[in-house]
Amino acid sequence: MYAIVDIETTGSHPDSNGITEIAIVLHNGKEIEGRYETLINPQYKIPPYITYLTGISNEDVAAAPDFSEVAPRIFNLLNNRIFIAHNVNFDYTFVRHNLIQQGYAWMPKKLCTLKLSRKAFPGLSKYGLAHLCKTFEIPVVNRHRAGGDADATAILFQKILDAGGEKLIKDFLKKDNHEQILPANLSKENIDKLPYVPGVYYFHNAKGKIIYVGKAKNLKHRVLSHFTGLNTGKKRQEFLRNIYEVTFTECPTEFTAFILESIEIKKYWPEYNFSQKRAEQFYAIYMFEDSAGFMRLAIDKKRKYSEPVASFAYLADAHRLLWKIVKEFELHPALCFLQKQLYIPSDIDPVVYNEKVMLAVKYLQQNLGTFAIVESPATGNQKSCVLVENGKFYGMGLLPQNNESFDSIHLKNYLTVYPENEMIRTLVKSYAQKNAINVIKID
Repeated sequence: MYAIVDIETTGSHPDSNGITEIAIVLHNGKEIEGRYETLINPQYKIPPYITYLTGISNEDVAAAPDFSEVAPRIFNLLNNRIFIAHNVNFDYTFVRHNLIQQGYAWMPKKLCTLKLSRKAFPGLSKYGLAHLCKTFEIPVVNRHRAGGDADATAILFQKILDAGGEKLIKDFLKKDNHEQILPANLSKENIDKLPYVPGVYYFHNAKGKIIYVGKAKNLKHRVLSHFTGLNTGKKRQEFLRNIYEVTFTECPTEFTAFILESIEIKKYWPEYNFSQKRAEQFYAIYMFEDSAGFMRLAIDKKRKYSEPVASFAYLADAHRLLWKIVKEFELHPALCFLQKQLYIPSDIDPVVYNEKVMLAVKYLQQNLGTFAIVESPATGNQKSCVLVENGKFYGMGLLPQNNESFDSIHLKNYLTVYPENEMIRTLVKSYAQKNAINVIKID
């Protein structure tokens, strides 16, 4: 039992647009057994370009029923039937959004005649409804109206059935078939290539440009999770429509995937990545000598082309560590700009004081240190290695299974060098603190 549906709307996303017309063609798998069509008052103004496309004007819908008035009938027609449309996710998202607003719990199985046509009629240059109607000589009365397009889709669906579509439908409706949730422009074959391992994935638009980079503990599960949410917002719907291809890079561990994701976002600056594209505002402890001969430690915003004693993702972390070394090495808070004091006590000897400062700096640098983070990868017998040299991320790669040397010069033979950023530095620091068992210190 099928319900073949087409709708017209005021725009492309249901959060701030309405349905202007809906048509439902009921099909029992052999023939059409019923039909329903109505204009709907969308409670939104219809943009001129939509009127030009569909012929539906604000005057046409002014006296039409609200969706709330026709919702009971629409629900009864759709309930317990497989929902079918051409580019199904668009129609489904609008109808579901409006039914939920009226209190109806409705989550049917779906079929997309666009995706079914690709399987039933391979080799065509296009699979849009207009092109398929022209190819198969399907008559269309009132193109870009719900009734005309629903009737044409019903004829197309019958042609799919006649071309052995029953088996296709069974395959599409299997629980482990992900094709129904995929964006219209993303093929199942593309998803089938994704492995169940850690890695970084890339969404590409129609021109092949990378528009989003993500990390994953399990590439296939994570990529599919993008398409299963019920978010009907404009940004998400636009994002899904722009996904034409997924590529990926396998990583030995989830931790290395985190690092590579940050590197790739900085490299490609994708349109739909937001969190790591904000202007970085990091902080650092700097050392300088003042006019009185005192070595001063100060917290400041991190500057390019400068060598700080230590750097931090958060200002609070910088203050916390500076207070710690002030207490441990008996430094003067005012000389570290932690207290507002105009005059420094005259009994402080700059030479003695500077020795304490240098000991504190040496302590900080030793704490940064050189070390390797070594993990067992998700697959294979090699060892994943991330090298940090003098507190800075150097690179990562795979070590031979029988590797016994952790000299940094030796390790570099197996590692790829990557650019460091503060996000990576924070990731590495956090991971090393929580997973000390995987940290190997290097002299």
